Amino acid sequence: MKHLIAPSVLSADFANLQRDIELINSSDADWFHVDIMDGVFVPNISFGFPVMEAIRKYATKPLDVHLMIINPDEYIERFVKAGAYMVTVHYEACTHLHKTIQTIKNAGAKACVALNPHTPVELLTDILGDLDMVLIMSVNPGFGGQHFIPHTLDKIRRLKAMSVKLNPDLLIEVDGGISLLNTADLLEAGADVLVAGSAIFSTASPAKTITAMKDVNVIKQHTI
Repeated sequence: MKHLIAPSVLSADFANLQRDIELINSSDADWFHVDIMDGVFVPNISFGFPVMEAIRKYATKPLDVHLMIINPDEYIERFVKAGAYMVTVHYEACTHLHKTIQTIKNAGAKACVALNPHTPVELLTDILGDLDMVLIMSVNPGFGGQHFIPHTLDKIRRLKAMSVKLNPDLLIEVDGGISLLNTADLLEAGADVLVAGSAIFSTASPAKTITAMKDVNVIKQHTI
C-alpha cells in the first residue's frame, strides 16, 4: 500500500475554511485530519460539532477525527453522525479501552488508538487485533508547529513488528513535526499515514507540497 497523507485542518485558514477544504479536495491528499481538543485532556481548545459539520459539508475525502478529549465515549456516536470515517481516541483517556473501541465500531466508523510520546506501544498488545489504526504522536498533543521527537522512529519500528504478528492489516499513523525532511525516515520505519499541518498550509502551494510528500522520488531527495 502506498502511504497516505492527511492534512491537519487545524492549520487551515479558518477565515477561508471552505477555500482550504476545496484545495485539499482537489489535491493528492487522502484524508482530512480533524483535531478535536477540549482544553482538559490537552492544553488547548479547537472546535466542536458546528465546525465539524461545516468541514463535512464541503469535504469530499474521508474525515480522520482525532479526539483529544476526556470521556470520549460520550461523543463518539455524534462524531460519527457528523461524518467521521476514522475515530481516534487516546489510550491515556480511556479507562475501558476495549469498550470504547467497540463503541466506535458499532457506530459505523474505523477505530484508532493514539499514544502520547511517553506511552509505550507495548501497552496495546492485548487490543491490537481489534484496531484499524494506531496513531503515534511525535509531539506532545495540543498545539501545531512543534518539533518532531526523534525516538518516535523506534516506537514505529516496534509497533510495526507487533502488527506483523498480531494484525498485519493495521495502519500506523504519525502526527507531529512531519515534513519532507523526515518523511523518508518515517516511511522506512513503517508509517502508513502521515499527518501534516503547518508543513502543508504554511507553504506557497499546499497542493504541491502534498504531491511532493506522496512522491517517493521527491522524498528521497529531501532525506536528512
